[in-house]
Amino acid sequence: MTEHTMNEGLNPEERRRAWWILTMNTLAFTVCFAVWMMYGVLITFLVNNGVYDWGPKEMGWLIGIPVLTGAVFRLPLGVATDKWGGRIVFGVLLLACAVPTFLTGYCDSYRDFFLAGLGFGFCGTSFAVGIAYTSVWFPQHRQGTALGIFGAGNAGAALTTFGAPTVLKILTDNGTHIEGWRHLPTLYAALLAVTGVVFLLTTTTRIPPGSATRTLSERMEPLKHLRVWRFGLYYFFVFGGFVALAQWLVPYYVNAYSTTVVLAGVLAGCNSLPSGVIRAFGGWLSDVFGARTVMYWVLGSSLVCCILLIVPQMDIRSPGSGIMARAPGVVVLVTDSKIVVRTASGDEHTYVLKRRQGELVSDEERNSGMLILPRSMSWQEPVVEPGQKVATRELLARGITEIFFQANIWVFTVLSLILGTVMGIGKAAVYKHIPDYFPNDVGVVGGIVGVLGGLGGFVCPVIFGYLLNATGLWTSCWMFFAVLVSVCLIWMHLVVQKMLRTEAPELSRQMESTSAHLRINS
Repeated sequence: MTEHTMNEGLNPEERRRAWWILTMNTLAFTVCFAVWMMYGVLITFLVNNGVYDWGPKEMGWLIGIPVLTGAVFRLPLGVATDKWGGRIVFGVLLLACAVPTFLTGYCDSYRDFFLAGLGFGFCGTSFAVGIAYTSVWFPQHRQGTALGIFGAGNAGAALTTFGAPTVLKILTDNGTHIEGWRHLPTLYAALLAVTGVVFLLTTTTRIPPGSATRTLSERMEPLKHLRVWRFGLYYFFVFGGFVALAQWLVPYYVNAYSTTVVLAGVLAGCNSLPSGVIRAFGGWLSDVFGARTVMYWVLGSSLVCCILLIVPQMDIRSPGSGIMARAPGVVVLVTDSKIVVRTASGDEHTYVLKRRQGELVSDEERNSGMLILPRSMSWQEPVVEPGQKVATRELLARGITEIFFQANIWVFTVLSLILGTVMGIGKAAVYKHIPDYFPNDVGVVGGIVGVLGGLGGFVCPVIFGYLLNATGLWTSCWMFFAVLVSVCLIWMHLVVQKMLRTEAPELSRQMESTSAHLRINS
């Protein structure tokens, strides 16, 4: 896509300014998102190094607190952007967030971290600001691509998950001087402050026509539409799930696969980096093929990935296929390989047992971590003794099945990467709907959709912590996502079917007739 086609109808000076605004918005959003995700790495590092003794629930709350602030305040910041323009709102936001970020380095208790997280969590509101500010600079038919490029700033999460563990390792001299962690928030605060100053000095204020004079009730009018809340549920998964995983996957890898925090950060980045970068491509796909079509693929692919990821590492023994007596009689011989039963007529029935052959998995294979497919082994063990009377269909030997599944870390990472990629495409597709349906209320509608998405980022780690406590399974997070995606997919499909029946009844009847014909002839 060329710059010319992106800015059709704009003069050269406006075109240049639009691209600069998009660049600065994306840069500022990237920085904000990197700071917003800081706790996912920092809290995990502090707990793993014994600085603080917090369990999964406490970690889930701390990781989620910045996300809560960023979610709840997206709507008022979106409204403020529509009223006063993105330059002022975004610039002040960057400078204001630098203060609590800096103070995080002085935290010494759970309450201190909680309050600091509430403060720098305002970085998460940057999305609503940037969406509204970007949309006023590009024509409607190109806003999907423009907003997709801006949304690539989600890659800031990957910058933190990739880079922060290494920076912490350097700052603490590989854990020797643990108090060195306090310099990490200072670095993030400086980055926010510098970006804020540059943003204020180099951007231009632009407000949608008539927006400055609209009343608050007029601005809130679009929120009466159920469609807005449906978009919010989609975004709860594609964005909230992305935010949650950007933080949750670090302790996931450390606990489920015994990796170092540094390696966990790198592998977790395989989920968050493509989700951010691919968002621009998702915007283009939504412009070309339509946001609804893209969402079908996104939700369908996500459901498949979540179902595959549900299966945990396991080493289980289960009842298998046993042997039952074909006729009544008395057991006359029992060995590891056979059972002989003599009937009342004097006939002897020999039952051959399936014996255990070797070991299912060697210690070397277990430690290699390279097994991909599950392994299983079945055998039979006698449950009767010589001289025992047995009836027809009475159990003579029970079956035993052993299953070992390693949930290979590299297969897990590939599936996580695919999920992160489709989430990124889905984020752009959701926001492509907004200027199409609400061209004059992008800030408000984008704000409330962002609120719901941000709430997903807050709620999901907390839910993950409680599910982990209840089940003892790290894969319980994928169970939750599978249910959530199913609800989104079903709701969207029902709405599409209703729209077809209402707006294109002939086409709907034709599709139903074709479907029925195929069923009859299949």
